[in-house]
Amino acid sequence: MKYVPMTVLGADKLREELEYLKSIRRQEIISAIAEAREHGDLKENAEYHAAREQQSFCESKIQKIENKLSHAQIIDVKKIVNNGRVIFGSTITMLNINTNEKFTYCIVGDDESDIKTNLISVNSPIARGLIGKNINDTVLIKTPGGNIKYKILKIEYI
Repeated sequence: MKYVPMTVLGADKLREELEYLKSIRRQEIISAIAEAREHGDLKENAEYHAAREQQSFCESKIQKIENKLSHAQIIDVKKIVNNGRVIFGSTITMLNINTNEKFTYCIVGDDESDIKTNLISVNSPIARGLIGKNINDTVLIKTPGGNIKYKILKIEYI
């Protein structure tokens, strides 16, 4: 069985979404279906068919989240001693040597990644280039836009 790495925060967000879908969204959809049934003929009842489609989408999403959580290897980086090495879940501050721009990224699981909030997937070119490196290392990252040199300034396990 293949386990997928996930941060504690990512697992908590999935659990919250799952709880919302099961306890609130399901009930809203059931109410919408019941209300649409009261309108009569189900063959030509667009509201009924739309509600049933929402129900199908909701149940599918519940199943996907439950599957993700069952295959998650939840890693709490706060419980790991910081030895100055980049690992899954660590937050890295680095300097683009060519442009002198500083970047801070946190390496997370595929489902958690969001470049807008500086959460990068463990399978991204940047993360793959950083894993296992140490503070003050210079790293050449192969990206689709070309090779970029970074210097690792800080590694945090937060």
